[in-house]
Order: sequence, then C-alpha cells, then structure tokens
Amino acid sequence: MTEAIQFGSRTIDFRLEYSDRKSLGITVTPEMEVLVKAPANTTIEKVKEKIRKKAPWIIKQQSFFLSFQPRTSQRKYISGETHLYLGRQYRLQIQIDKEESVKLKGKFIEVTAREKSRAKELLNDWYLQHARTKFHLIAAPLIDKFKKHKVEPSSIVLRDMPTRWGSCTPKGKIILNPELIKAPKGCIEYVIIHELCHLIHRDHTQKFLDLQTKEMKDWEKWKMKLEKLLA
Repeated sequence: MTEAIQFGSRTIDFRLEYSDRKSLGITVTPEMEVLVKAPANTTIEKVKEKIRKKAPWIIKQQSFFLSFQPRTSQRKYISGETHLYLGRQYRLQIQIDKEESVKLKGKFIEVTAREKSRAKELLNDWYLQHARTKFHLIAAPLIDKFKKHKVEPSSIVLRDMPTRWGSCTPKGKIILNPELIKAPKGCIEYVIIHELCHLIHRDHTQKFLDLQTKEMKDWEKWKMKLEKLLA
C-alpha cells in the first residue's frame, strides 16, 4: 500500500509492506522510492511517526541519488551540433558516402553515412564501442587497487540505465552506463570507485563514505563535474 506524510513543505511518499519481521525498516532505493517494511501488528500512525523521525535522513538519501542520476540533454544529429566525448566538446560533421565511418578529427567528430538519418545510429554505436574499451582500461588499475580489501568484481558490463550511472549487483557484477563515455576520465573513475566500494559496504553508510574518500580524496569534485557536465 502507498501512503504519504508531510514534513515541512515536503511530501514524502512511501510504500508500506507488512510482514512477520520484528522491527520496522526503512529503505531508500536508487530510484528514490521509500520502502517501509513493518511488523504485521504495527499501526499506520506508528509507521508515519517513524517516517517523520527519519525524514531528514530520507531526504538526504533521496538528494544523494538524485544528484547521481543522468540528465543528459537531447542533442541533435546534424552538422554543427556539439557532442561530448571524454569531457570534451566536439562539433559534428556529417558527410554522405557509401563507406560509413565515425572518426575524431581535431575538434570534430566526423560521421560518414549513406544518408543523414543514419548519423545518430552510427554515432551511438561508436560511443558504445569506445565505452567498452575505455571503461575496462580505466577500471583495471582501480580493481587491482581494491584487491587489498580482498574484493574483486565478478564482471563489468555496460547497460543503458535512464536513472543511474552505475550499479553493483549482490553477486559482485558492476554495471556501467555507456553515457559515461561523454564524461572526463575522473568522472568515470569516480563512478567505478563508488561501485567498487559497494563490494564492501552495500549501503551508503558513513563507513561507505569513509572508504570512498580514502580511495578517492577528491570524489566530490568529480561527482559535481559529472552532474554539471551531463546535466
């Protein structure tokens, strides 16, 4: 069932599930949903009272995940439009020819296509190919660094995720959003380190933040850069 409380000017919606557990638990998901699991005999008033007490923490968690969401603006696939690659702006140049290709030339991304309507698909394929190569090259030394904590991801895969830059599964698989290829190397390192920290600490506790700071002292700078660049 879905309920809500008012906290100042903020409305906090939450999903409530009853179970045979002994205590009430609150979780904020990366999609910013608030999930509440309560013992079967708990009154709705008691649940809402607990939510109000935890409201500052809930809002802080939601803000954390909100700032971690991709908000890439829509780009046009026409000559002259700017597109990002590894944090740098390039102008798109579209040429018509039978032999299709995508190449970086100076300050331009040169797309050669059989017809203009193919430019978007060709450029997105190019981004994906480069993401596969670059992410693994960037991740390799970071994975080696984390071996001192006796952890290692089972694999690194790419997947389109409209609401996340990265995630880590319970089985240790790190998933990265290919859109990250548009960001500087430091931003990509930040996301990978963030997910590697999740191999040790599943939630965003103080211990998680302390570890992330230990492994990347300037992570907040790169987090902010990621937010601004791809906003």
